[in-house]
Amino acid sequence: EVLGPASYIGRARVVPLRNMGAAISPFNTFLIMQGIETVALRMDRICDNALSVASFLKSHAKVGWVNYAGLSDHPDHGLVKTLMGGRASGIISFGLKAKDGREAGARFQDALKLFTRLVNIGDAKSLACHPASTTHRQLGADELAKAGVQEDMVRLSIGIEHIDDLLEDLSQALAGT
Repeated sequence: EVLGPASYIGRARVVPLRNMGAAISPFNTFLIMQGIETVALRMDRICDNALSVASFLKSHAKVGWVNYAGLSDHPDHGLVKTLMGGRASGIISFGLKAKDGREAGARFQDALKLFTRLVNIGDAKSLACHPASTTHRQLGADELAKAGVQEDMVRLSIGIEHIDDLLEDLSQALAGT
């Protein structure tokens, strides 16, 4: 009805796309296959790096807490061992020890050199996000608390870079908070 005389062609175009999905180009198919073939290698490196980063953060004087299921004291560590073969993923969240949590988190994120400031997760490169100054910046302290976001929280998605480079970047960024 909305398309009038073009209704049939509109339906002929939209229904198959909805039911079957878009046809991707051969090159995009090649890239997806390359990614699938190497995902196990990347995840091994990501999980190893993430455990090292989480351990480093847990022992750092400027870090108040670390949430990573790969750490032995995490409440879900047993599930990680049972269901995931001890590989807890590459996602870590932690809180900065600072009176000005929101500002400290923003300073920390700005000081990072190797980590990329992005809110997505699961990339081959390491990413960082301080939700209180990015995705949730429009919320006040009370609204952040209701949303379960702490002002001092930083979320990391760990990538495949060399662990020494990751720890050096985190160390220099923490020094500036």
